[in-house]
Amino acid sequence: MKTQENILLLADAYKYSHHKLYYPGTTKIYSYLESRGGQFDETVFFGLQYFLKYYLEGEVITTEKIDAAAGFLEQVFGRQDVFDRSKFDYIVQKHGGRLPVRIKAVPEGTHVPVNNVLVTIENTDPECFWLTNFLETLLMQVWYPCTVATLSSAVRTIATEYFQETASESAMAAIDFVLNDFGFRGVSSVESAGLGGAAHLLNFNGSDNIMASVLAQRYYGANRVIGLSVPATEHSICTLLGEEGELEVFKHVLRTFPSGTVACVSDSFDIFRACSEYWGTELKELVLSRDGVLVIRPDSGDPVFTLLRVFDILMDKFGYTFNEKGYKVLPPQVRVLQGDGVTVDTIRHIYSALKINGISAENLVLGMGGALLQKVDRDTQQFAFKCSYAEVNGEATDVQKHPIEIDSHGRLVESFKRSKAGQLKLIQTEEGYRTIRKEQGPAFKDELVTVFENGALTYEVNFEGVRERACKEKKEVTVD
Repeated sequence: MKTQENILLLADAYKYSHHKLYYPGTTKIYSYLESRGGQFDETVFFGLQYFLKYYLEGEVITTEKIDAAAGFLEQVFGRQDVFDRSKFDYIVQKHGGRLPVRIKAVPEGTHVPVNNVLVTIENTDPECFWLTNFLETLLMQVWYPCTVATLSSAVRTIATEYFQETASESAMAAIDFVLNDFGFRGVSSVESAGLGGAAHLLNFNGSDNIMASVLAQRYYGANRVIGLSVPATEHSICTLLGEEGELEVFKHVLRTFPSGTVACVSDSFDIFRACSEYWGTELKELVLSRDGVLVIRPDSGDPVFTLLRVFDILMDKFGYTFNEKGYKVLPPQVRVLQGDGVTVDTIRHIYSALKINGISAENLVLGMGGALLQKVDRDTQQFAFKCSYAEVNGEATDVQKHPIEIDSHGRLVESFKRSKAGQLKLIQTEEGYRTIRKEQGPAFKDELVTVFENGALTYEVNFEGVRERACKEKKEVTVD
């Protein structure tokens, strides 16, 4: 269903004055989006197609929407000379309500080193020069799925390295389910759940975030449900009969799902007693006789020390084997899930601790909620949207900022916020991706593709293709 949001109200308030503030004679504004740095040295580009389809495609400006915005914005500014409805009436009359802009972008799923152009946008009608940066507010929000995709990819890199070092070859396929998205309840909106969750699914298949697969199908044409899950308890189930009834609840869980994978949170009262006396003693034979996997879940305490103690107990009670790389592996009917306090940093610490203690990474799966979908912001990868080229009174003009700031030693230095100048293209060399001016390197293909022009999507990707590209371009990274 097409969005009912009024695109005339999807900009920062101050932008409604810009059609008057641009210097007289301006006919072209060309801007670009980049990640200027941040936590990771590359960015996985993803999510633009959703914004194009949901907000920008088709006849998005109508007389009715202009009428509604006019009254609203007069109240916002307390004056009538800021919002000029004639600018939007022109788009209705001349372009049928379709946005006269051209947007180029790197194909989604591409891993691009920071400080490179990811998206460019320019007006295609000289009368609509102001529209380019009016759309910044909305288009900038692509920072979110890009950042989640990048973070999730980094976790995949860490997991892969430790699996390669400590896990059996037969367990390598399990990497697809190492990190599970537990973030639906912790995000700011259903839209965030869908966008961030779909970004995670570029790297992993495990997810309890239903909206992730919905968005992947609805806006990226995924031909199947991507995010997969298993039956699992929560504390309301495991505490229902009180502390004295926890064992009976555990029995009920195993009997309810006598085959397949089932996860059971086990720290409601005493995780170590649950592992030693209940799962490892009273229910041991029932667990080992199942045609499936019991995933035991601690959900409190220090992740590293809790996991080491849990594995020590489970391996004592259930036994273990050594895989071909010399690391301990629980019986295939038993695994452990850590879903509390999981971040990129704690994942490194957890895997390192397991390796030091001779425990294979294949014994553990992870769940990540707020740290995956919510504890990121635009500055995690330092996203910026800047004008780099304009045409004023018929003259082409490079546009650039290069501010000076004072560093911690009191010295005047050039700010990292220096922007790029000119019309840009992204090229691929033997050293990797690089941003150059449009007129440079004529022998190099521009990796930026026109994805949107004058109200229409001109280049559409499907989710499976984006996943394939994200996997293919992934760099090999050594664990610290």
